[in-house]
Amino acid sequence: MGGTRDALIIANDSYENAGLKRLKAPAHDAVALAGVLGAPGIGGFHVDVMRNEPAHVISLRIDDFFADRRPADTLVLHFSCHGLKSESGELYFAARNTLPRRLASTAVAADFVRRRMTTTRARSVVLFLDCCYGGAFSQGPASVRAAEDAHVLDSFAGEKLGGGRGWAVITASNSMEYAFEGSDLAEGSAPRPRPSLFTHAVVQGLATGEADLDEDGRVSLDELYEYVFDHVRRQNPHQTPSRTVDMQGDMYLAHSHRRRITPAPVPDDLRAAMRSPDLYTRRGAIAELRARMENADLPIAMGAREALAEMVRKDIRFIADEAQRALGEIAINPHPVRVDFGTVPRGAPEPHRAVRLLGPPLARSCAPHPKDDWLRAAQTDDGLDVSVTTAKAGRLSGDLVLKGVVGEAMVHVEAEVVPAERTAPPEPEKGPSPQGDGHADATRPAEPAPPTRPPEHGPPPGPQGDEGAPRVDEGVTRPLGEVPPSPPDEGATRPLSNVPPPRPTRPPGDVPPPPRQGGRVTPPRKETAPPPPRRPPSPARRVPAGARRAPVLAAVALALAVTALFTGVMAAVAATKVGEALARDGGIERIRAHASENGLLAPLLVALAAAVAAIVFRALARHELGARPGRYPEPAEHATRALTWTANLIAVPVAIIALLLALAYFVTLGVA
Repeated sequence: MGGTRDALIIANDSYENAGLKRLKAPAHDAVALAGVLGAPGIGGFHVDVMRNEPAHVISLRIDDFFADRRPADTLVLHFSCHGLKSESGELYFAARNTLPRRLASTAVAADFVRRRMTTTRARSVVLFLDCCYGGAFSQGPASVRAAEDAHVLDSFAGEKLGGGRGWAVITASNSMEYAFEGSDLAEGSAPRPRPSLFTHAVVQGLATGEADLDEDGRVSLDELYEYVFDHVRRQNPHQTPSRTVDMQGDMYLAHSHRRRITPAPVPDDLRAAMRSPDLYTRRGAIAELRARMENADLPIAMGAREALAEMVRKDIRFIADEAQRALGEIAINPHPVRVDFGTVPRGAPEPHRAVRLLGPPLARSCAPHPKDDWLRAAQTDDGLDVSVTTAKAGRLSGDLVLKGVVGEAMVHVEAEVVPAERTAPPEPEKGPSPQGDGHADATRPAEPAPPTRPPEHGPPPGPQGDEGAPRVDEGVTRPLGEVPPSPPDEGATRPLSNVPPPRPTRPPGDVPPPPRQGGRVTPPRKETAPPPPRRPPSPARRVPAGARRAPVLAAVALALAVTALFTGVMAAVAATKVGEALARDGGIERIRAHASENGLLAPLLVALAAAVAAIVFRALARHELGARPGRYPEPAEHATRALTWTANLIAVPVAIIALLLALAYFVTLGVA
């Protein structure tokens, strides 16, 4: 019965004690490592993250983490924090409430962690320590400094852990080396969104599969350590990752998409066709190998690719060029090749975009390699899931390189991370005062009242000047639709219904102002909601002229091939008649006359020229399609491939037959 895979990530970057320098990396370490370990296609761990918790909470969670385990369980514990050494030489991990002079009660003892690893029943335990020790702390009256070097791995020496197999401790640095957070060690600098060198190497090695050194589809602990060691030493020669291991066999931490494909040998009859002295047999072998490259079985497809590469190296120029064209048809083809996330608020959840990988399975067998730390890519069933981090504001522009067995491709990614307040939605406009004072919001421009029409049978009589009735100017008439001036008394209040709110933002149920006519007040009419504005029809999406080039070239090639076929048939009929006439006359002296009488030469030359032109246009269409992957829609790409395949099927035999007939005619003419 299989065990569970659990990971506990402890990140402390903020401390109550002033002597402990605030770290920059742990928060980002936790996010980055949790993402890659928790990814189903990579680590498949159930991940729990603790950040800036006090020592007693961390100790209790560690105790629970190692308790009630089974031998088949796999456990990963990761610390990103300060490492402190007591006066007696004991190693502690700093928590939020750690006091340097009270480490036993306010910090997490390394011996406590070791004992929990010793007593657990799980036999696959890995402890990652991305900590800075002793001499990494600042100097001054509130500083903390160890008296001697803190040899980290010595704290985990002694009896075998985890039942004697399957445990490892890997630390970012040992003794007084600093676990670098980039190259900036200055005090008071703002936190950077990049993880430390050590955790960054762990995340990159697992996420991209580069830590799978033997390309067997799995990342072992040994492979991960070798990759991290080389990566960290290459970035900073002054930092040396270290490890201590007691393990029987290999321990695998993650899956990898860098699986090496072992080519399957091509069948014997196909191998014989590749080496046949007959030109057409070898061309038929190329067509068969092209079809095998699209096989879903990757070893079969890879074997066909290697066989085509062999023909490119060893065969004559004509066959080698056709084999090279067949190889060029299978390439990594991402769609789209440019991903723009637009404006993203800082600190928002990571936005995601899908990138499809087009083509046969062999072309889709590739791994993403982000060139920047803010760029993430995970493989999905039909392509990639691309995302960007939003921890740091600024313009992001970088490339995602796709590497596979058939070559490389690139996806350009852009985004602009802006402060959150820039993307906050505007506050809703204030409506009329709920007290009914009738004054419009000063922040909104006043809109003219809608025009009113006089009633058909005259205004009905109504009280004027009564309490509760609207006041009007006696004896004043205005043109229809004119906005009445404001009353002279600005402090006076009017009923709510006398102040028309702007029509576009009128609350439901609000009553428009009663129209005025000849000093009288007409009864308010029930207002109906205006119909929504009609949106102009959106223009049809136009395809750029450059995106139609390959289909047009393919159509021209097919038209020329059909022309060559018809004229070739006419030339073949004429050649048959010429042959019968020569046999009847018993000599070849009159071949010119018979060819002229039966109309042989004109259709023969037209067929040859049209066939050659069709082959040329077919090659131009395929070159255009391969030189701009992702530019053409999928239907256009499929149509282009179908047209070029049909044109090639027709034009090549016609060209060969027409060339042979033309050579026979001119040779016979020379002999005669």
